[in-house]
Amino acid sequence: AVGGVCRMLLGEFGVRIASHVIEIGGATNERSMLKKVEECAKMGNTLGGICEITATGVPVGLGSHVQSDRRLDAKIAGAMMSIQAIKGVEIGLGFAAARLTGSKVHDEISFDRRSGFSRRTNNAGGLEGGITNGEPLAVRIAMKPIATLGKPLPTVDIRTKKKADAQVERHDVCAVHAASVVGEAVLAFVVAEAMVEKFGGDSLGEMKRNFDGYIKQVKAF
Repeated sequence: AVGGVCRMLLGEFGVRIASHVIEIGGATNERSMLKKVEECAKMGNTLGGICEITATGVPVGLGSHVQSDRRLDAKIAGAMMSIQAIKGVEIGLGFAAARLTGSKVHDEISFDRRSGFSRRTNNAGGLEGGITNGEPLAVRIAMKPIATLGKPLPTVDIRTKKKADAQVERHDVCAVHAASVVGEAVLAFVVAEAMVEKFGGDSLGEMKRNFDGYIKQVKAF
């Protein structure tokens, strides 16, 4: 609900947030994802996966490089990890950057008199040094398989300390698609918070005035 309100605020400044599932149980296309889920359902098993959340229209300069707890990438990563069952967060290339050389990772800067400064690629995922660089924010989150299984794993009875079977409960096979929607709300909250922190004001009108003045100043460079 809070994420919905934050999206409305961001929409007033041209910021849009969307998400999509990019992997479920190792499958990377829709048909194979569905097949994987159907197979797991029959086996009483569960699946995790990866989804990507993006924010477009984000202005340059949100966040900070001065304090570690004010870095926008740190705030995003912390917020995403607070979502249940999320075990990993990547921004931009993420872990893939560790396997590449610098020349293939860093984004080349270009300049156009009409559009100003931009990057030819977005490997940084819209964040450099904890601050937005004007490119789309690109965040991926990894969700573990749901813990409640149709065919439960062995466990231990807490009273007798003897081996026992875990209890079978009603469960979904996969909730990655739902996690992507939650991820949208979380990203909206973090970005909206950064917008309010930077542009302030006691009303939307005042915030828009501060924002417009800032954008005009940025374009003057």
